[in-house]
Amino acid sequence: MTPFISAVLFDYGQVLTGPPHPSAWAHMREITGLSEADLSTAYWAPRRAYDRGTHTGAAYWLEVGRQAGILLNHTQVSALVEADTALWTQPNEPMIDWAKRLQAGGTKTGILSNLGDEMMNGVLGSFPWLTRFDFLLWSHTLLLAKPEPEIYRHAAAGLGVAPAEILFVDDREDNIEGAVLAGMQVIRYTDQTSFEAEMDTRGLSMLWQLGHA
Repeated sequence: MTPFISAVLFDYGQVLTGPPHPSAWAHMREITGLSEADLSTAYWAPRRAYDRGTHTGAAYWLEVGRQAGILLNHTQVSALVEADTALWTQPNEPMIDWAKRLQAGGTKTGILSNLGDEMMNGVLGSFPWLTRFDFLLWSHTLLLAKPEPEIYRHAAAGLGVAPAEILFVDDREDNIEGAVLAGMQVIRYTDQTSFEAEMDTRGLSMLWQLGHA
Protein backbone atom coordinates (compact mmCIF):
# COMPACT_ATOMS: atom_id res chain seq x y z
CA MET A 1 0.00 0.00 0.00
CA THR A 2 1.32 3.44 -0.94
CA PRO A 3 1.91 5.48 2.23
CA PHE A 4 -0.23 8.59 2.64
CA ILE A 5 1.83 11.77 2.72
CA SER A 6 0.32 15.22 3.09
CA ALA A 7 3.57 17.13 3.78
CA VAL A 8 7.26 16.86 2.93
CA LEU A 9 9.72 18.23 5.49
CA PHE A 10 13.19 18.99 4.13
CA ASP A 11 16.52 19.41 5.81
CA TYR A 12 18.36 22.40 4.31
CA GLY A 13 22.08 21.65 4.08
CA GLN A 14 23.06 18.79 1.75
CA VAL A 15 19.43 18.19 0.79
CA LEU A 16 18.17 21.46 -0.71
CA THR A 17 21.77 22.55 -1.10
CA GLY A 18 24.87 20.63 -2.06
CA PRO A 19 28.12 19.86 -0.25
CA PRO A 20 30.21 22.68 1.24
CA HIS A 21 31.75 24.81 -1.50
CA PRO A 22 35.57 24.40 -1.62
CA SER A 23 36.25 28.03 -2.58
CA ALA A 24 34.33 29.33 0.45
CA TRP A 25 36.29 27.00 2.72
CA ALA A 26 39.55 28.14 1.13
CA HIS A 27 38.50 31.75 1.79
CA MET A 28 37.98 30.92 5.47
CA ARG A 29 41.50 29.53 5.60
CA GLU A 30 42.81 32.74 4.02
CA ILE A 31 40.98 34.91 6.57
CA THR A 32 42.12 32.90 9.58
CA GLY A 33 45.53 31.74 8.35
CA LEU A 34 44.72 28.29 9.72
CA SER A 35 45.70 24.94 8.28
CA GLU A 36 43.03 22.63 6.89
CA ALA A 37 43.10 20.42 9.98
CA ASP A 38 43.14 23.28 12.50
CA LEU A 39 40.26 25.12 10.84
CA SER A 40 38.20 21.95 10.56
CA THR A 41 38.66 21.11 14.23
CA ALA A 42 37.91 24.66 15.41
CA TYR A 43 34.97 25.11 13.02
CA TRP A 44 33.08 22.02 14.16
CA ALA A 45 33.85 22.04 17.88
CA PRO A 46 31.33 24.81 18.83
CA ARG A 47 29.01 24.30 15.86
CA ARG A 48 26.20 22.59 17.74
CA ALA A 49 26.11 25.45 20.26
CA TYR A 50 25.72 27.85 17.33
CA ASP A 51 22.94 25.72 15.79
CA ARG A 52 21.11 25.59 19.13
CA GLY A 53 21.28 29.34 19.61
CA THR A 54 23.70 29.21 22.54
CA HIS A 55 26.11 31.27 20.43
CA THR A 56 25.27 34.11 18.08
CA GLY A 57 27.14 34.10 14.79
CA ALA A 58 29.72 36.58 16.08
CA ALA A 59 30.20 34.67 19.34
CA TYR A 60 30.55 31.42 17.40
CA TRP A 61 33.39 32.77 15.28
CA LEU A 62 35.17 34.24 18.28
CA GLU A 63 34.94 30.79 19.86
CA VAL A 64 36.30 29.21 16.68
CA GLY A 65 39.25 31.58 16.99
CA ARG A 66 39.71 30.75 20.64
CA GLN A 67 39.66 27.02 19.86
CA ALA A 68 42.36 27.61 17.26
CA GLY A 69 44.42 29.90 19.50
CA ILE A 70 43.88 33.10 17.51
CA LEU A 71 42.06 36.36 18.24
CA LEU A 72 39.75 37.37 15.38
CA ASN A 73 38.89 41.04 14.87
CA HIS A 74 35.52 42.47 13.84
CA THR A 75 36.42 42.65 10.15
CA GLN A 76 37.53 39.02 10.12
CA VAL A 77 34.39 37.88 11.94
CA SER A 78 32.15 39.68 9.45
CA ALA A 79 34.04 38.16 6.53
CA LEU A 80 33.82 34.69 8.07
CA VAL A 81 30.06 35.02 8.57
CA GLU A 82 29.71 35.81 4.86
CA ALA A 83 32.01 32.97 3.83
CA ASP A 84 30.10 30.58 6.05
CA THR A 85 26.88 31.43 4.22
CA ALA A 86 28.59 30.92 0.87
CA LEU A 87 29.86 27.56 2.09
CA TRP A 88 26.31 26.24 2.44
CA THR A 89 24.44 27.93 -0.40
CA GLN A 90 25.18 25.76 -3.43
CA PRO A 91 21.72 24.88 -4.78
CA ASN A 92 20.72 21.24 -5.23
CA GLU A 93 18.47 21.98 -8.18
CA PRO A 94 16.62 18.63 -8.48
CA MET A 95 15.41 18.82 -4.87
CA ILE A 96 14.56 22.52 -5.09
CA ASP A 97 12.58 21.83 -8.26
CA TRP A 98 10.73 18.99 -6.53
CA ALA A 99 9.82 21.26 -3.62
CA LYS A 100 8.44 23.81 -6.06
CA ARG A 101 6.39 21.12 -7.82
CA LEU A 102 5.01 19.90 -4.51
CA GLN A 103 4.00 23.44 -3.63
CA ALA A 104 2.33 23.98 -7.00
CA GLY A 105 0.46 20.69 -6.56
CA GLY A 106 -0.87 21.57 -3.11
CA THR A 107 1.36 19.35 -0.95
CA LYS A 108 2.56 21.15 2.17
CA THR A 109 6.30 21.72 2.43
CA GLY A 110 8.51 22.69 5.32
CA ILE A 111 12.15 23.01 6.30
CA LEU A 112 13.66 21.76 9.54
CA SER A 113 17.30 22.76 9.72
CA ASN A 114 20.02 23.03 12.32
CA LEU A 115 21.09 26.60 11.59
CA GLY A 116 22.38 29.54 13.63
CA ASP A 117 21.14 33.13 13.48
CA GLU A 118 23.63 34.63 11.01
CA MET A 119 23.44 31.56 8.81
CA MET A 120 19.66 31.86 8.72
CA ASN A 121 19.89 35.52 7.72
CA GLY A 122 22.37 34.72 4.98
CA VAL A 123 20.38 31.79 3.64
CA LEU A 124 17.09 33.71 3.58
CA GLY A 125 18.83 36.56 1.77
CA SER A 126 20.31 34.19 -0.79
CA PHE A 127 17.23 32.19 -1.73
CA PRO A 128 13.90 34.03 -2.22
CA TRP A 129 12.23 30.69 -3.01
CA LEU A 130 12.41 29.76 0.66
CA THR A 131 9.38 31.97 1.28
CA ARG A 132 7.26 29.50 -0.70
CA PHE A 133 7.51 26.87 2.03
CA ASP A 134 4.54 26.56 4.36
CA PHE A 135 6.75 26.42 7.45
CA LEU A 136 10.40 27.17 8.17
CA LEU A 137 11.99 26.01 11.41
CA TRP A 138 15.57 27.03 12.13
CA SER A 139 16.95 25.31 15.23
CA HIS A 140 18.43 28.36 16.98
CA THR A 141 14.97 29.98 17.29
CA LEU A 142 13.91 27.24 19.73
CA LEU A 143 17.24 26.68 21.51
CA LEU A 144 16.98 23.11 20.22
CA ALA A 145 18.62 21.09 17.47
CA LYS A 146 17.98 17.84 15.67
CA PRO A 147 17.81 15.07 16.75
CA GLU A 148 16.23 16.38 19.97
CA PRO A 149 12.64 15.06 20.05
CA GLU A 150 10.93 18.39 20.74
CA ILE A 151 12.09 19.96 17.51
CA TYR A 152 10.25 17.39 15.39
CA ARG A 153 7.06 18.00 17.34
CA HIS A 154 7.38 21.73 16.68
CA ALA A 155 7.85 21.05 12.97
CA ALA A 156 4.75 18.87 12.76
CA ALA A 157 2.70 21.43 14.67
CA GLY A 158 3.95 24.21 12.41
CA LEU A 159 2.89 22.28 9.34
CA GLY A 160 -0.44 21.39 10.94
CA VAL A 161 0.05 17.77 9.92
CA ALA A 162 0.20 14.55 11.94
CA PRO A 163 3.78 13.20 12.09
CA ALA A 164 2.70 9.95 10.41
CA GLU A 165 1.69 11.93 7.31
CA ILE A 166 5.04 13.75 7.01
CA LEU A 167 7.92 12.55 4.85
CA PHE A 168 11.15 13.86 6.35
CA VAL A 169 14.30 14.01 4.19
CA ASP A 170 17.70 14.56 5.84
CA ASP A 171 21.29 13.58 5.07
CA ARG A 172 22.27 12.57 8.63
CA GLU A 173 21.41 9.22 10.12
CA ASP A 174 20.99 10.57 13.66
CA ASN A 175 18.50 13.16 12.45
CA ILE A 176 16.61 10.48 10.53
CA GLU A 177 16.45 8.33 13.66
CA GLY A 178 15.04 11.26 15.61
CA ALA A 179 12.29 11.70 13.02
CA VAL A 180 11.44 8.00 13.16
CA LEU A 181 11.05 8.25 16.94
CA ALA A 182 8.76 11.24 16.36
CA GLY A 183 6.55 9.07 14.16
CA MET A 184 7.48 10.51 10.76
CA GLN A 185 8.13 8.69 7.52
CA VAL A 186 11.75 9.18 6.49
CA ILE A 187 14.26 8.91 3.67
CA ARG A 188 17.94 9.56 4.19
CA TYR A 189 19.35 11.66 1.36
CA THR A 190 22.79 10.57 0.17
CA ASP A 191 22.64 11.42 -3.54
CA GLN A 192 19.96 12.15 -6.10
CA THR A 193 20.02 8.78 -7.87
CA SER A 194 19.66 6.87 -4.62
CA PHE A 195 16.90 9.18 -3.43
CA GLU A 196 14.81 8.71 -6.55
CA ALA A 197 15.35 4.96 -6.39
CA GLU A 198 14.20 4.93 -2.74
CA MET A 199 11.11 6.95 -3.63
CA ASP A 200 10.28 4.32 -6.23
CA THR A 201 10.91 1.46 -3.77
CA ARG A 202 8.57 3.11 -1.24
CA GLY A 203 5.80 3.43 -3.81
CA LEU A 204 6.20 7.21 -3.91
CA SER A 205 7.03 7.61 -7.59
CA MET A 206 3.84 9.58 -8.22
CA LEU A 207 4.81 12.04 -5.51
CA TRP A 208 8.25 12.46 -7.03
CA GLN A 209 6.85 12.82 -10.55
CA LEU A 210 4.24 15.38 -9.45
CA GLY A 211 4.16 18.24 -11.89
CA HIS A 212 6.44 16.65 -14.48
CA ALA A 213 5.25 17.12 -18.05
